[in-house]
Amino acid sequence: MDIKDGTHWRDSARSPRFFMIDARAAFPLVFFLLAIHWWTFFFAIGTMIFFALLSRYGFTVPVFWRWLQSFLAGPHRVAREWWKS
Repeated sequence: MDIKDGTHWRDSARSPRFFMIDARAAFPLVFFLLAIHWWTFFFAIGTMIFFALLSRYGFTVPVFWRWLQSFLAGPHRVAREWWKS
């Protein structure tokens, strides 16, 4: 199967973007357009800033979530099983 238009299967792993904005930030914008209030506006702007900061530091949402879980767990790991107390 020869693809002539220049697209490749490797492009399927990229995060979707709408111009420079992460596509996941579009959901709060749609929510803002459905219920136009000041708090939905600030929520949409806040999520856009959050995704922009994640992108700036090279994180994706799943990677950030794993990093946050390991950060909250701390450096100490228990070597004994929790069900054998």
